[in-house]
Amino acid sequence: MATSRRSYLDYNATAPMRPEVAGEMARVFMLSGNASSVHAEGRAARAEMETARERVAALVGALPKNVIFTSGGTEANNLVLSPSLRRAGKLGARLLLIGATEHPSVLGGHRFAAETVERIPVDVNGVLDLPWLKARLEDAGDSLVLVSVQAANNETGVLQPLAAIAALVREQGGYLHADAVQAAGKITLDMAALGVDVLTLSAHKLGGPKGIGAVVLASDRIEITDRLIRGGGQERGYRAGTENVAAIVGFGVAAEIARANLSEEAARIRALRDEVEAEIRRLVPEVTIFAASVDRLPNTVSFAIPGTRAETALIAFDMGGVALSSGSACSSGKVKRSHVLDAMGVEPAVAEGALRVSLGWMTTKEDVARFAETCERVASTLYKRKANVA
Repeated sequence: MATSRRSYLDYNATAPMRPEVAGEMARVFMLSGNASSVHAEGRAARAEMETARERVAALVGALPKNVIFTSGGTEANNLVLSPSLRRAGKLGARLLLIGATEHPSVLGGHRFAAETVERIPVDVNGVLDLPWLKARLEDAGDSLVLVSVQAANNETGVLQPLAAIAALVREQGGYLHADAVQAAGKITLDMAALGVDVLTLSAHKLGGPKGIGAVVLASDRIEITDRLIRGGGQERGYRAGTENVAAIVGFGVAAEIARANLSEEAARIRALRDEVEAEIRRLVPEVTIFAASVDRLPNTVSFAIPGTRAETALIAFDMGGVALSSGSACSSGKVKRSHVLDAMGVEPAVAEGALRVSLGWMTTKEDVARFAETCERVASTLYKRKANVA
């Protein structure tokens, strides 16, 4: 039977909304003005939006005027990944290079012709092959390239070397997009220091509301001329439609809290993650922990217990009061094999058992203890049973 006690350890899927966010959103829901109107009510709504824009910009070291609000990370990625992205007065990209472990909204959401898209291979840890990228950029010659990579992988937490990638792209004269949906609020991001041309963000990964995200441009000289949603002139013409002021405000509050507590919270969560890993290794010495030897998000553990299937293990954890993810759940809620682990060269039999623990602002040592208790039961009933049968 399912326990009444629950530990939510699936923050990379979505983070619980912070109470401060909910409180500010409830207040703003009662504002009557349209942010595009010139009367006092409209100006009040606009002021709320601009404060939020400043807060989101501060999270990634950008200027507020270069933050464009969207309905989420998926729309933001779809908007950015267009041949029309360019520097003012320059040509757009002719070739799109995408990391092999990118989110589906990048792999399937771009607007380039299929024959102009190539995937950048990764090593066994999921880190981009920089020599391959350097050679491919050199081969491109005068044909400008748009490179799109995740700052942090949603399944494994692996961090990509964005500054090194940016240096290679800059040499070729191309453009660099970083999907920072998983990284924002968990690690320090500074667009200028990294040399990234455009970032994409999503509020619900850092304790904000679902249904709001952003495109952040490095400067107002970066432009996207082919817009997805056309109509009015909202968001500097990049995204038509009456703005969702309450959600935008919630995004801003979540961004401000994340920025203020970033170092302290990252250290706290990293310590909890290390406890989770230690417990997994204690209970299942033969466990595979993916990308354990490279830089990862402080909150993420991706692992596989030998001989188990993710579907079965997820149900067992859920019945034990622990919410995890396979890291590869599709929109139907079913589990399919991870393209991320495939790109890393993980054997199919191992990849089919991959699970992901992702921690966040509400995670406590008690949650780690509950995970360990449940993991012990899962290991004894699934892993050991499988070992005995073998």
